[in-house]
Amino acid sequence: MTVLIAGGGIAGLTLGLTLHQLGVPFRIFEAAREIKPMGVGINIQPNAVRELYDLGLQDALDEIGVRTRQYGFYTKLGKTIWEEPRGTWAGYAWPQYSIHRGKLQMLLYETLLERAGPDCVQTGARAVAFENTGSGAVLHLENGRVEGGLIVAADGIHSALRAQMYPQEGPPIWGGAVLWRATSMAKPFFGGGAMALIGHDTQRLVAYPISNPDPDTGKVMMNWIAELRIDPSQGWNKEDWNRAANKADFAPEFADWRFGWIDVPELIDSAEQVFEYPMVDRDPLERWTDGHVTLMGDAAHPTYPVGSNGASQAIIDARVIGAKLVEHGVSASALEAYEAQVRPVTTALGLANRGSGPDAILQRVEDLCGGDFEVIDDVIPHAELAAHSAKYKSIAGFSIDELNAKPPIIAEGARVA
Repeated sequence: MTVLIAGGGIAGLTLGLTLHQLGVPFRIFEAAREIKPMGVGINIQPNAVRELYDLGLQDALDEIGVRTRQYGFYTKLGKTIWEEPRGTWAGYAWPQYSIHRGKLQMLLYETLLERAGPDCVQTGARAVAFENTGSGAVLHLENGRVEGGLIVAADGIHSALRAQMYPQEGPPIWGGAVLWRATSMAKPFFGGGAMALIGHDTQRLVAYPISNPDPDTGKVMMNWIAELRIDPSQGWNKEDWNRAANKADFAPEFADWRFGWIDVPELIDSAEQVFEYPMVDRDPLERWTDGHVTLMGDAAHPTYPVGSNGASQAIIDARVIGAKLVEHGVSASALEAYEAQVRPVTTALGLANRGSGPDAILQRVEDLCGGDFEVIDDVIPHAELAAHSAKYKSIAGFSIDELNAKPPIIAEGARVA
């Protein structure tokens, strides 16, 4: 009973590693002709890091990622609203990593080929449709068809298999914000390993290192995201999802963002290439599963990138699918059980990220004082800020005490009969 996986990104590759660990036959079908290290920085939260460690990737993650030490919010004037420790500094049993998305994908890909053999991933094989049969499912590709026991759609926010399930859904929903993403060599701030979110709802910048300091220059590869809210009536090209950007489209808005600890104009100017993305998501679905077929990752629950949870949740999806296969065998029942556990969590998370995510505190401070104050407690009490942070961790499934006390998603040595 082979599991067919549509998509060779972080979600599909983690599922492949999980199925190999459990002794389940699988094949991955990736649309790209070659898997390359694409993208910029992402964060992997401790709940997902735990799962990657359980797949034997601890040493490799330390080689390619930075253990995130601190997370903070700052006004458009560079003033500190809230800072908190992260990962093991916060008391988690596992770290948080800031990492280049492409390096993580290549780590998963190369590890999978080493463990399961080169034939487990077929590139140049775009999934276009599916059909359920009496005992399994058929995955239709642009260049053929393949039969299996189950199909898992890990083919991203533009998933063809999701579109078949929901033909009237249409394109992803653009909320009016545009992101410009890049990396630049820069001096680390706040002692290194720190992540900063600066600004408010209509203008912000996120920055964090995704490499250790160069021994000669002391500089790190700094991942950054500049965000502006655009009036949709201006006719912004929402359909061009990922293109090289013109810095003149956004850099002037950040020209005076020099705060001593970070120089945003210099950060933007020193980037070799900047990519432009509209900030999009999709409405939560009532179902992910159709017989022997289900959705995972961005195909199931694309969300705004405001809580550093996209890749982490994809990894959790893969591990929960594996756990349910252990319980139910390679069956439609396993997919139903996976959806029943994960979909309510991701629905709450996606809705929270639309306005009540961890970054909501930025706009609240902007509304209350224009981002200018002497003591933040005079604007919002410390206890209220702490409660806001703790609430989001609970929604996202990485509350410290709760996660540390949880048993592994997949028990050591577990196999699918």
